[in-house]
Amino acid sequence: MTTPSGPTAARDDAPVIVAVVGATATGKSAVSLDLAGALDGEIVNADSMQFYRGMDIGTAKLPLGERRGIPHHQLDTLDVHEDASVARFQAEARADIAAIHARGRRAIVVGGSGLYLRALLDVFEFPGTDPALRAALEARADAEGPGALHRELAAADPEAAAKIPPQNVKRLVRALEIITLTGSTRSSLPRHAYAAPAVTIALELAYDVLDPRIGARVDAMWEQGLVDEVRGLEARGLREGVTARRAVGYAETLRHLDGELDAEETRELIAQHTRRLARKQAQWFRPDPRVRWIGAPVGPDDVARASADALAQVRAADAA
Repeated sequence: MTTPSGPTAARDDAPVIVAVVGATATGKSAVSLDLAGALDGEIVNADSMQFYRGMDIGTAKLPLGERRGIPHHQLDTLDVHEDASVARFQAEARADIAAIHARGRRAIVVGGSGLYLRALLDVFEFPGTDPALRAALEARADAEGPGALHRELAAADPEAAAKIPPQNVKRLVRALEIITLTGSTRSSLPRHAYAAPAVTIALELAYDVLDPRIGARVDAMWEQGLVDEVRGLEARGLREGVTARRAVGYAETLRHLDGELDAEETRELIAQHTRRLARKQAQWFRPDPRVRWIGAPVGPDDVARASADALAQVRAADAA
């Protein structure tokens, strides 16, 4: 098995990294807290939108008072005008994992951002960058629309194009940049090979249960003050952020603040886009043969069952 080199390299006696993944609103936070309690663990966030300070309500970020005193890493690491970086996250989160294991505790990675999870857990090297080339691609996206870049990527690398939404300018630009710089017709997608021993546990929930849950979550976010949160973040540079301003819940609420959508339209659009996101997240993890699927908690009374199922998967991986 290949392991990363340098100060973040896994020790031979390091425990198996636990990853709890799956679509939004499937109960990952609740299960991960139970696992951390059972395994003397610390949690490493892998939800790219939870990197942002102040993006709390719209990302369902677990409030400090609900974290049971369990340390959480990779939360609130960026301001909303900053661009999230997969390479930076990989380096910092791997360092967090190494430090957790050095303390004799267990690292539990939690999130639904597939590319960030794969970059963290898998053998994944980053080709170089070219600022001029990237600027030219970004200018094309502005002038021609991201659809033009997506069509170009589909012609060069159909597999990557299938995984990158046509509206995700950042990832389209990066994929085309890599292809241009390396001369390869395949962009740098991670391989199904762990960089250090790990077990990935995905929570699965039928859409007829998940969709109403998403609707209720959006309603709750609205009542908790999502509009005020977005208004405050706007004053801190949200509109200038390449990544944060496009986040589900925030992009739609900015349109509401601009007068394009009324409250009901905004809530329905957020729910619609969140349901779409949930399906894409599930589709990302489905082809990975290493993922161990368990039933997500259907309600609060079912969390203990789901957590026990997840713990059983960890024990099996430890024993393997």
